[in-house]
Amino acid sequence: MIKDAASDLTRGSLYNKILIFAVPLIATNLLQVLFNMADLAVVGQFSGVETAVGSIGSTTMLVHLFTGFLIGTGGGVNAIVAKYFGANDEEGVSNTVHTAAIFSLAMGVGAYVLSLVVALPILNLIKTKEDLIDGAILYIRIYFIGMPALAVYNFGNGVLSSVGDTRRPLIFLTISGVCNILLNILFVTVFDMDVAGVAIASVISQYVSAVLIVGALIKSKDVYGLKLKKLRITLKSLGEINKIGVPAGIQAAMFQVANLFIQSGVNSFSTELVSGNSAALNAEAFTYSIMTAFYTACSTFVGQNYGAGKKKRILKTYFICSLYSFIVATILGAVGMAVFGRYFLMIFTDNPAYIDAGMVRMRIMGFSYCWSVFLDCTVAASRGLGKSIWPMFFVVMGSCVFRIIYIYTVFKAFHTPEVLYLLYLISWLLTAVAEIIYFAVIYKKLTSDFDNEED
Repeated sequence: MIKDAASDLTRGSLYNKILIFAVPLIATNLLQVLFNMADLAVVGQFSGVETAVGSIGSTTMLVHLFTGFLIGTGGGVNAIVAKYFGANDEEGVSNTVHTAAIFSLAMGVGAYVLSLVVALPILNLIKTKEDLIDGAILYIRIYFIGMPALAVYNFGNGVLSSVGDTRRPLIFLTISGVCNILLNILFVTVFDMDVAGVAIASVISQYVSAVLIVGALIKSKDVYGLKLKKLRITLKSLGEINKIGVPAGIQAAMFQVANLFIQSGVNSFSTELVSGNSAALNAEAFTYSIMTAFYTACSTFVGQNYGAGKKKRILKTYFICSLYSFIVATILGAVGMAVFGRYFLMIFTDNPAYIDAGMVRMRIMGFSYCWSVFLDCTVAASRGLGKSIWPMFFVVMGSCVFRIIYIYTVFKAFHTPEVLYLLYLISWLLTAVAEIIYFAVIYKKLTSDFDNEED
């Protein structure tokens, strides 16, 4: 297997390579946030239906529940391919790619079918307003037609990023995102389709990105290229995907379940606080999207170096990615949110009461985000070592079960916004302790026979 300097993450300066790898991912994640905001902006500005924005907004938790699972599964594929690529195991890379392609498509189809069954019960469970539920159901039934495409895109993104290629996924997302915005404007302003128009535009753009990334894999002559005649399920590869990718997907999906209970706590306060909270979430989306790029880098670099038997580079990768994401969270969170948060909130509202309420969240979360690094980056490193089940368990217990218990005990007793928002920091720190101990144990165990040489 011939590797170029960009795809070989087992040699060279980790500080430089991680940055080069992460920058396109940061741009990709930021564009995704901006494109999602643009969807609501187009409906809000140009639709004549007052409930259109509310109908789409009501589906956010449900959409994130399914998309989180598919994105998490794609991250698992990334870790598996990276390991085999680092070990120069061409058969392992090829079997994983072709098995994952079929598996991802099946998961996407399954997500679409399941959404038709659970959409209405979940929307009723979260007490969607009666004047919004018809529009929300319409949006879900159309939007989820794109789930197979989303699954395939995340599979392709996982494969390309595992070999150091984060540039092409950025290009493909940019093309599909621009397509989405243009179609939004066309369907909403010209054809007066409001909710349905935005959903159809999203579906089309998702298939555009899927076709582009699959086309790139089919055209590739490298070992990770997709060959239609080789498409088949390999039991070993399927087992690894179920062991690493599926737990990662479940972990991402479970966060949305926990967030449902947190949102119920937010909804127990005034309209001003609910609105301020929603506005503040936009700043967190920007911050977390940048941090996530370094988590993907951590999983990918750890995976390749684990496959190559580079003990020191595994640990160094973990520390560098943690450092980079901690710096980002400190600058954007503790400085950006806390100091300049008021100006950011003015983008979304000019109501002083909403801004004041939003600042309550931004001050606490701005300080808290840097500490989440020790949870998320450690989970990514464990995934790079091929371990995903126990990290998923710790996250479910610490960041999901604990949060639900906290809501019905501590928060219920004090019932203040500050106590509610501190839940994030406390749960992140508790879960991080368990994750770090687990990572230290498996790192020592899995690398005990590795060479200590740097390159």
